[in-house]
Order: sequence, then structure tokens, then C-alpha cells
Amino acid sequence: MRTDLTDTTSGKIDRALLEARRAVGSPAMGLVLTLVVVTDEENAYDAVRAASEASLEHPSRIIAVIKRTARGPRKLHRTRLDAELRVGSDAGSGEIVLLRLYGELTEHASSVVLPLLAPDAPVVAWWPSEAPASTAHDPLGALAQRRITDAQATADPVGVLRERAASYAPGDTDLAWTRLTPWRSLLAGSLDQAPLPVTGAAVESEADNASAELLARWLEVRLGVPVERVVSEGPVVTRVRLETTGGEIRVDRPDGVLATLSLPGWPDRKVALKIRSLAELIAEELRRLDADVVYASALRGRPAQASLSA
Repeated sequence: MRTDLTDTTSGKIDRALLEARRAVGSPAMGLVLTLVVVTDEENAYDAVRAASEASLEHPSRIIAVIKRTARGPRKLHRTRLDAELRVGSDAGSGEIVLLRLYGELTEHASSVVLPLLAPDAPVVAWWPSEAPASTAHDPLGALAQRRITDAQATADPVGVLRERAASYAPGDTDLAWTRLTPWRSLLAGSLDQAPLPVTGAAVESEADNASAELLARWLEVRLGVPVERVVSEGPVVTRVRLETTGGEIRVDRPDGVLATLSLPGWPDRKVALKIRSLAELIAEELRRLDADVVYASALRGRPAQASLSA
């Protein structure tokens, strides 16, 4: 069921949601969280679609905050709030509220969103592209227990990591880090199978890849060895090499789907290491709402322990 509201208010949107739920027999008590997606019109479709797919695992009220900027003189762009509500089969396993803010209302988005949060449920905020320098101090970010950004979706992915490190607060995370979960698991498992002292390492990836930079920092922090950054043709991270006293451990993924794992004294074998979809990444992040101390350690480049575990 879809409902369009023009020049509306948060109160009217909340009442319309209640009526829509009654009409389709979908009570709000099944929602486990509110996901606030802060985006622009260009990225809204893909972000909302990914959030809706993730809601199949985490039934959510998805609130997309789309700030519309004036193309002409600002004084001619009247302050207005439009909304589109999706409930039932049109909204995955939850509810979707698309908010389009115009004029001065774009500066006060938190006051619009606050009355629409699902009652007694945690809040996660997600910026699919550009994000504030400090999401924890952003008015919308302050509503959330978990704040998700994506450095790779910005104009300067590696440079943005420096901003994230300077402004990090418990609850912050980044999809550039989430993309590394299979890599981290595979590398940690490799050293369990071949427990040899590591003397050096290298990460190969396309240029300006935030995930590759975080992976290199994580290896430096955990293993206490220098990690070389090598530019390849991609896609994304293509190879990781760990130099050990017994030979080289290597994970080679040239096509973004299958990887070849090479261990000293073991035959090479193929392992699944595909590039995951945006919906899969969001679904993973919604599984935890606590602070990710390993991400914080890698982001800041501060040692935690000399191991690849965790």
C-alpha cells in the first residue's frame, strides 16, 4: 500500500502510517529498529532498495531523508515537507517513509524524523554517499545508536578515512570496513592453518580504495609489521600477501568472485570471496548495535593485540 502526502507534517505522516497499517493488517510491534537513510535524490532509489532488502532479515521502519536544494534563488524555494509511505507488500518486511524536505526544513531534519521513530526500538543512521565530518555530532546521527557511512562512495575515499579517524565515536562504522569481513575471516583462518611468524605483508587493490587501506591498517595493527600498498587494475581488493618465516601466504582474487588461497606446504585451493551487494552489507551491519572496537583500532592505526583474531 502506498500513500502520498504533499505539504504535510510529521503528525499527519504518523497518523497516515497508523491508518495504512490497519488497512493492511501490519502492526508496528514487529519492527526491530528504525533505519534512517540520509541521502539525496540521486542515490535515494538504490539506498532505499538495499534497505528494503535488508529489512527481510531485520524488519525495520525505513525513513529516507531526502534533502531537496533550490536551483534558483533560495527565497523562492518554499519550505515544505512531502512524504511517500509504503506499508505491506510494497515495503519488504517493514515500513518505508520517504521524506522530501524543501527550503529551511532541510536544516531541521531531525525535528521531522524524531516523531516518526518506531517506539521502543533502536535507531541506526546511514549515509549512503557523502556524510557529515562527525556523524555522532550531526543532529540526525545523535538520534542513532549506530551510524553507518561509506567512504568508498565519496570523492576522496582514503582521505575521508582520516576525517573518520579524527571524529570517531563509539557506534560509528563504515561499509568500506564491512566489505572486509570475508577477507579478515579468510586471513585469520589462514594463519590458524599455517601458524608462522609474519615478517611483512602487502595489499593489492585498485587506486584510492578505502577497503584496501583499512585492510592494510588492520594487518599493521594486528601483526605489527609494515604493509605495502600496491595498485592493481582491480576490481577492488585483488590480492593480499603475508610473508612468513616458512614461505608466502597469498589470497589472490582477480575477478571479484573466486579467490585462490596459497599456504606454505599446502596445495592451492579455490574459495568463495565474491563482492557482496549493498543490501548484504547493510544487513550485516544491522546485526550489531554495539561499538566496533576492532574497526576503531584499524581506523586509527592503534595496536590492539598481535593477532588476526576478532
